Amino acid sequence: MTGRQAEMRAFIVDRYGKSGNVLRAGDVPEPEVREHDVLVQVHAAGVNALDVKIRDGEFKLVLPYRPPFVLGNDVAGVVVRAGAGVRRFKPGDEVYARPDKDRIGTFAELISVNEDDLAPKPKRLTMEEAAAVPLVGLTAWQALVEIADLRKGQKVFIHAGAGGVGTFAIQLAKHLGATVATTTSAANVDLVKRLGADVVIDYRKDDFETVLRDYDVVLNSLDDETLRKSLRVLKPGGKLISISGPPDPAFAREIGKPWTLGPVMRVLSRRIRKAAQRRQVSYSFLFMRANGKQLSEITSLIDSAVITPVIDRIFPFESTNEALAYVQKGRAKGKVVVKIK
Repeated sequence: MTGRQAEMRAFIVDRYGKSGNVLRAGDVPEPEVREHDVLVQVHAAGVNALDVKIRDGEFKLVLPYRPPFVLGNDVAGVVVRAGAGVRRFKPGDEVYARPDKDRIGTFAELISVNEDDLAPKPKRLTMEEAAAVPLVGLTAWQALVEIADLRKGQKVFIHAGAGGVGTFAIQLAKHLGATVATTTSAANVDLVKRLGADVVIDYRKDDFETVLRDYDVVLNSLDDETLRKSLRVLKPGGKLISISGPPDPAFAREIGKPWTLGPVMRVLSRRIRKAAQRRQVSYSFLFMRANGKQLSEITSLIDSAVITPVIDRIFPFESTNEALAYVQKGRAKGKVVVKIK
């Protein structure tokens, strides 16, 4: 290629840090498109609590991002170019994805994604609605379908039902035939009931661990104290799945660092694993994986109106930092999205 490489606008992490850290808007080279990659023109990007944690350096020991890098974990857009080995997508296709953890960067005009991580965009959704789905949809799917193997007639307790993962997980659990309990504030009771929650606990008034009994599955997204209390609502043989940690030795194997991080993860999760053992339940930490095949199944559920994403606010591209600050407050109902095109 002759001349200067083409550039695009993006929001970049220049350094890790929690004290007033913001992304820098700037120009970066357009991404490389490898043999099995699809170049996607980004129309919208979902904003997640994970983005805030990555920006602040909470995952710098386990995820290999070296600043400067482009942030963003959810994308909806249109295929611009396909690598020579790509068979399932062509220019003009509307797609969405949670890119692989090693290849994030959706707060940009373009992103290169492996075709195995992509799925056709649901036809009944706008780009902004579609961008709200991949990360939370795959998290709910991998927790409830893959790990929990949730069945009709079982009982599942989903923390923070009005949040991004919660709003999706409630709908998926109802589709699977489960009885669903959740926590939320009084202002969001109607929302979670509309989504399908059978038992709703106002976390400001009641302690969930004194109300719920003999549940098969708990999906936790909150702090360590809530995690420990969650053990009390499970029956023997039940499953406690947490997306907020602590990470366990299985996670170290999953990210390919069993020898370096395995012992650390073992120590971090020892208390909760031992406590789970005493109550004859299992503990799993879930850090969701990109998976285009599972996302295609989610597309089918959305297009048949089984699941509808819940959107709180849509921010313009230039307000990406404001969108992150809004998510960081932890008060969003459903998802926050940045509109790029």
